[in-house]
Amino acid sequence: MHSIQAETIQKQVRDMVVRVSRNLPRDVVAALQRAREEETDEGARQILGELLDNAELARDRDLPLCQDTGVGVFFVEHGEDCRVEGDSINNVLERALAQAYEEGLLRKSMCHPLTRQNTGDNTPALIHTDLVPGSGITIRFMAKGGGSENMSRCTMLTPAQGWEGIKEFVLDRVATAGPNPCPPTIVGVGVGGSFDQAPLLAKKSLFRPLDQEHPDPEIAEMERELLDEINALGIGPMGLGGRTTSLGLRMEMAPCHIASLPLAVNVQCHSSRHEEVVVS
Repeated sequence: MHSIQAETIQKQVRDMVVRVSRNLPRDVVAALQRAREEETDEGARQILGELLDNAELARDRDLPLCQDTGVGVFFVEHGEDCRVEGDSINNVLERALAQAYEEGLLRKSMCHPLTRQNTGDNTPALIHTDLVPGSGITIRFMAKGGGSENMSRCTMLTPAQGWEGIKEFVLDRVATAGPNPCPPTIVGVGVGGSFDQAPLLAKKSLFRPLDQEHPDPEIAEMERELLDEINALGIGPMGLGGRTTSLGLRMEMAPCHIASLPLAVNVQCHSSRHEEVVVS
């Protein structure tokens, strides 16, 4: 049994959370640059340029990419031959998140759902853990903003609605969302599983880099088809028109009950802040 000190994990996660708030992933920067080159609407080109300028300023001046520094979402793959010495992994992640938001001067957004009383340290974190073979721990973190999360939806289609029903729901969700999630967006789609699993599939899909196709050729083709139809909506950057409504669409599928077709859409804004660390 391999042991990892809680303090080691906490420091690495704390540093990752602060880093994520200030550095747009390279694949997202590249997608914005490509979109600006291909965009035909001059207003849209200007907005895409401003988003790239913002990313550069945030990185160079060590400032948050956005005033909405998000809620802390963790996906953890915990090796079954590994134990955390000194505390539970959940407690370590909670402390690392609180420390990062305090020391990194990040806005704390977590509050009671009814009284709206702020928790004061951006906890609790949203933690999803899978036990996997191995002796290490892979920790994926996402800072998820409220504007894009508010535009996300889950539904239960009938099996007869099939692919056409999926397309209709996804396109309607993006069209209805309009400018609210600060497009150009990245759209995560979860198909199958159950009512609770589909949204997790959708959110988890957002970690896949924009320059990496789905390994299943059929799903990769579905992603391209949906992305083309989304960008044909003409919503454009910040909802002001253009051909770049979304930078990418990511889809994950899982088997489901014969009577059901669960479907979830998790919308991500252009400031797609995520990273992973492997602790071993």
